[in-house]
Amino acid sequence: MATLRETRDRIRSVNSTKKITKAQELIATSRITKAKQRVAAASPYAEELTKVVARVASATSLDHPMLSERENPRRAAVMVVTSDRGQCGGYNHNVLKKAAELEEHLTDRGLEVVRFVTGKKGAAYYDFREMEVSGAWSGFSENPEWDITHDARNHLIRGFEAGSEGQAKWREGLNGTRGNTVQGFDEVHVVYTEFVSMLTQAPRVQRLLPVRTNTEVEEYAPESMTRVDGHVAQDMEFEPDADTLLKELMPKYVSRVLYSIFLEAAASESAARRTAMKAATDNANELVKDLTRVANQARQAQITQEITEIIGGAGALADSGESD
Repeated sequence: MATLRETRDRIRSVNSTKKITKAQELIATSRITKAKQRVAAASPYAEELTKVVARVASATSLDHPMLSERENPRRAAVMVVTSDRGQCGGYNHNVLKKAAELEEHLTDRGLEVVRFVTGKKGAAYYDFREMEVSGAWSGFSENPEWDITHDARNHLIRGFEAGSEGQAKWREGLNGTRGNTVQGFDEVHVVYTEFVSMLTQAPRVQRLLPVRTNTEVEEYAPESMTRVDGHVAQDMEFEPDADTLLKELMPKYVSRVLYSIFLEAAASESAARRTAMKAATDNANELVKDLTRVANQARQAQITQEITEIIGGAGALADSGESD
């Protein structure tokens, strides 16, 4: 059984750890608020861009490389979005598990998987298991910025445009020799953590490219009207033509979607860290209560033993005095 001094030392150690976990919980809570504000601030531009792309696409034949399925796809890129730091519960484990399931599915389809990862934890995971990673970017998992994520976003877009038979420009973060070109791919999938609520974050797979289009049954409308997002709008003439506009807008649209994924993953990471640190703080409180109870019992036993020794000593002195 631990001595009273050892128990008190352990209580001090747990209290010190509790201060750290509590501070991490408060920091994560403040970052969740900021991350949600960033998502809200980016929403107006994303929504308007989506409307513009939808309106332009409605005036074209949808014959665009980013909207068309490749006839014989051979290579598929998988971007795995993880965190730069730990202490976030099962956040990284869940997304890496989901990525493994996706890779198995793509392999069953006969596709060669090209793996990319953001976040130091994901890069370390694959490096430890000696699994090839074609590109890795880190340093922005909690606070993604448009400029910092530029290389990651643009490589996925340019690599898809090149296709499995073409070559894309080398960028920072990619493996290989600087300046050399790298082989492209025919599909792009992103595995990230969706922010459902403060307590729930779910790993999700999204096919980024080619972009899935919704084909619905057309409803009657006058010839001078066209439907966009379910609403009837006036037909428009585009300058330059709609096909040229769509060619320029699609890379921007896909890049914005990927950036929104980074923002949502950042909010999910902070929420997961807050939940994990709150659980650690609660466990520390319970452990301190248990250890305090053990310390009190040990102290009580020590006092009882001292009283017993005093009474025993007094009795011995009394007996020796009577014998004299």
